[in-house]
Amino acid sequence: MNKGLPQDYLPLLIQFSLALGFVVMTIFASTYLGPRLRSKRKEDPFECGIESQGDARLPMSVKYFLIAILFVLFDVEIIFMYPWAVNFKKLGWFGFTEMLMFVGFLMAGFYYIIKKGVLNWDED
Repeated sequence: MNKGLPQDYLPLLIQFSLALGFVVMTIFASTYLGPRLRSKRKEDPFECGIESQGDARLPMSVKYFLIAILFVLFDVEIIFMYPWAVNFKKLGWFGFTEMLMFVGFLMAGFYYIIKKGVLNWDED
């Protein structure tokens, strides 16, 4: 078995050096050789050809983020059902009762969310 010798890594070292040199050279060239024109129009935010209107930092409702978190939470829980469905026959009644418990806990959480009114957008 031939262990890697230092001279075996020379092409790799040359390639990394060339890549690093290219990155440093292009950053240097764009910084020091490029135009430095500053104007109000150039520094204005540009979004898909549409003029900006108002402030981009408008407060968003917490309900939006809560719905997103709940979606991810329930989506991840549903992913746990795929392995169970694939191995349904192999797991037998034990697997079936375990999945019933899992779905029961899932529905209890969903019932709690509905009772708390998290999914009601009209109420604040």
